[in-house]
Amino acid sequence: MFRTHEWAPRVLIANSNLVGDWATWPEFRRLEALGLTMYGQMTAGSWIYIGSQGILQGTYETFGAVARKQRFGGTLAGTLTLTGGCGGMGGAQPLAVTLNGGAALIVDVDHARLQRRADRGYLDELTDDLDEAIGRVTAAKEERRALSVGLVGNAATVFPELLRRGVPIDIVTDQTSAHDLLNYLPEGVTVAEWHERAAAGPEAFTLAARASMAKQVQTMVEFQDAGAEVFDYGNSIRTEAQLGGYERAFDFPGFVPAYIRPLFAEGKGPFR
Repeated sequence: MFRTHEWAPRVLIANSNLVGDWATWPEFRRLEALGLTMYGQMTAGSWIYIGSQGILQGTYETFGAVARKQRFGGTLAGTLTLTGGCGGMGGAQPLAVTLNGGAALIVDVDHARLQRRADRGYLDELTDDLDEAIGRVTAAKEERRALSVGLVGNAATVFPELLRRGVPIDIVTDQTSAHDLLNYLPEGVTVAEWHERAAAGPEAFTLAARASMAKQVQTMVEFQDAGAEVFDYGNSIRTEAQLGGYERAFDFPGFVPAYIRPLFAEGKGPFR
């Protein structure tokens, strides 16, 4: 208990401070079910979280730093970015890419998430047809036109297919909910089945999610091998892919050392 006064804070926040033997998913799930904790990660922690508006500038700065790499000449015009996840944090990606002049293909399993981003102006177009999506974004790349297209699909399925087809992708990243294995939809599970399957068999669901992450990350590494700029966006997908059996999961860098650290060195934000 804390004695209060008129200037005292009314809420004290500690984001997911589980340590040592208690820093496990089963213990986290138990506390979460009791309303005693929630997943917290920088700006996405509890009451601090204000949605995509809170990360849009940071995502824009990240893709701006990618654009400033010598190979891109300071703009993403004429480039195609592939990414997964269009939720609360990942939903900033399509607008961040187009603000930097680029074309983007954003893959998400949930049509509702993509529609929400389109309704709010973060996403230009959406489709559930892979061929149509490829046609739109490759045309935009060739015309050096800014365009974001959301594709309803599973990144673990779509990423390898794009690689197989030789789609000319320049930049690859991911903001699916890989940090929480029950919120990453494995291949072979529908959106309608998702939460019931996760609740009924969390251990089996976790193993399936890791296997799909390993497949997705393997494809990201193969895109890098083919010459694309590839980076992790802080969602732990490399760690989970490694636990899922893929040994080269850390062959591409995280976004902070690759792009944000130089901004910190100059005293630039907006990251907390």
